[in-house]
Amino acid sequence: MIMNNDPSYVMFFRDAAGPVDQFVTRIGGGPDWVGDAQWPLCARWDNPMAFVGQFRLPGDELRMAYLFMCGDCEETWEPEAGKNALIIQPGRVPSFITTMVPLWVPSTGGGALIDLEPAGPGDLDGFESRMYGSPAWLRDEEYPPGGPWSFLFQLDSFSEEYSPLDFGDGGVGYGFISGDEQEGRFLWQSV
Repeated sequence: MIMNNDPSYVMFFRDAAGPVDQFVTRIGGGPDWVGDAQWPLCARWDNPMAFVGQFRLPGDELRMAYLFMCGDCEETWEPEAGKNALIIQPGRVPSFITTMVPLWVPSTGGGALIDLEPAGPGDLDGFESRMYGSPAWLRDEEYPPGGPWSFLFQLDSFSEEYSPLDFGDGGVGYGFISGDEQEGRFLWQSV
């Protein structure tokens, strides 16, 4: 189980030089599905959301979290508005998300690979991208409703390594996994 008191890991981004092994933590490219494709649709436009990245969950069993956001919507910061989705596989799709099996052949691999380095004292002084441990809130503490939720990752939009991410003015995105580890939620805050 992912616990907020687990050690934190700082994310370091690097370009994929050639083909990428499946099921690695990365931003961009296309999803490497553990099971059947569960591509989420935007609740506002009923169009497929854009794939942001995938995150390998800890443990012996192969489990992944896939982050998607609507590219044409405002208010993508809300965790249960259906304008972003954090899909856990194996797991269950949240009741407010509709998914589809893509009619196109989604690309897999690619993007920026994420290396995780254990955070030492003083390594987490700001809003840098990280996995596990505890979130560094840009504003007030804001866990998704209906918890309990465990912190999974945070993405800092200040980073030049993956500048296509848009979390508003200097924003930070936060991913969470439910207490039973079957569902995910994502939200973001900006200054």
